[in-house]
Amino acid sequence: MDKLAIVIVTYRRQKLLRKLFDSILTSTRAPWRIVITDNENSDETRAIVQHFSQQVDDKWGVTDPDTAARTHRVVYQKMERNEGGSGGFAAGVATAYRLGAQWFWIMDDDVAILSKGIERLDKWVKRGHQVIQGQRINYDGTPFYWQYHFIVPLGIPDPIAPSGFGPAGYKVMNTACFEGGLFSRKVISQIGLPDRRFFIYWDDTMYGYLASKVTNPIIVPDFVMRRTREINHWDIAGVRKLNSTSDMNRYYIMRNRGFMARYFMAHGDYRPLCFGFGTFLTLCKEIIRIIMVDHSYSTGLRALIRGWWASRRILHDPNWKPMPPLAD
Repeated sequence: MDKLAIVIVTYRRQKLLRKLFDSILTSTRAPWRIVITDNENSDETRAIVQHFSQQVDDKWGVTDPDTAARTHRVVYQKMERNEGGSGGFAAGVATAYRLGAQWFWIMDDDVAILSKGIERLDKWVKRGHQVIQGQRINYDGTPFYWQYHFIVPLGIPDPIAPSGFGPAGYKVMNTACFEGGLFSRKVISQIGLPDRRFFIYWDDTMYGYLASKVTNPIIVPDFVMRRTREINHWDIAGVRKLNSTSDMNRYYIMRNRGFMARYFMAHGDYRPLCFGFGTFLTLCKEIIRIIMVDHSYSTGLRALIRGWWASRRILHDPNWKPMPPLAD
């Protein structure tokens, strides 16, 4: 992987960020850049990044050592206000793109990479794949199941997508996750930056959907990272987990279906009746989550209703436009 940039967004999780930095220092392959977007604009985070930058320079040296540039591998950028994961990733990818990155490994601050994670992804890059999602280990050591197939007419993840990889050794997907999704510069130039208007939720899903319009994204069996944040959950038959969430997340889960519908319209995939049924199924799932996991009955239901109304406004916004491609 030529010029791999690890793109990280962080917000008020300094302890977890340190774990991620420690894991990067164990990597058997040196990343070309590590771009950290700080949504908190925190002095503590800035100090942690400065210390990490020195550790990275000590371990791998600066890039372009034979030129006058002698550029540090770690790049820190602060946000003037919290723009959520979506805004943070848009800013981080934009910075890495401007610097000349050819590959973008995108991740939150509540993961840690495995020491051979880059090596394992590189194997698939060498086979010509442009968007790659590796496997993750849960915070409790179990394999993390991720719904890699998206049912586009309904606008929901496929809950029964098979977990096997078959003779090809990988599965084609039509979605992505910013918890370790790897994207080539070619794909990013075609689909544009992540859409900061999502703030949180569905942004990575739709980014993977857009990528599937220009290439065949794949999910591979190789484990490349582990999750480090413990989340309350409800085990479903010992196979699937329904994780706890917040009322803020619930609002954006419903609101951002408006953005989802607009992207489907832009690509000729919007089916109003099917999508409306998918919205109903999403609402049912979130009500089940409230009952079985979070128990925030009154506030949770209000957040879902507010989000649904907001999605209707987005759906009928005459000024909405999709994110434009990038000039390379």
